[in-house]
Amino acid sequence: PLFLRDFFGHKRNPIDIEKVEPVENIVKHFVTGAMSFGAISKEAHEALALAMNKLGARSNTGEGGEDSDRITGTYQGISLCSKTKQIASGRFGVTAEYLVHAEEIQIKVAQGAKPGEGGQLPGFKVDEVIAKTRHSIPGISLISPPPHHDIYSIEDLAQLIFDLKNVIHRHESA
Repeated sequence: PLFLRDFFGHKRNPIDIEKVEPVENIVKHFVTGAMSFGAISKEAHEALALAMNKLGARSNTGEGGEDSDRITGTYQGISLCSKTKQIASGRFGVTAEYLVHAEEIQIKVAQGAKPGEGGQLPGFKVDEVIAKTRHSIPGISLISPPPHHDIYSIEDLAQLIFDLKNVIHRHESA
């Protein structure tokens, strides 16, 4: 087969259902893309987290942090908290509380949509809740610089990882 369409006519031998991984294990591998609170609405960001948590999968906060009400909030007994917390060059919304509620931390090293330009959230999108979450001022445009200004070597990246682990470890032992 050379093309995807070639597989449509392909006859396969069915696999015994007993040999297939259980649904609960498969959905653990499902993740959303990292879309920041502000780039998408509060409702969309929350709906992604709720849906993925209901499935047993992971949603990613993106670089905008997460509304503090969602960290411990639930809807019909299902957590509203994203399991993957992203750390980007602007460090928007990154606090000890944010980090300790992560099941996974993702360090965003590069901007995929606009390489070399960084990310920008226009001021008209920065309302009271987004400004509070990102530790900023409503109406002010927010820019994530293209590089992390504290990571210029592999040793600097190792230091960031060490620091993130220590924040989480100190909280767990307190």
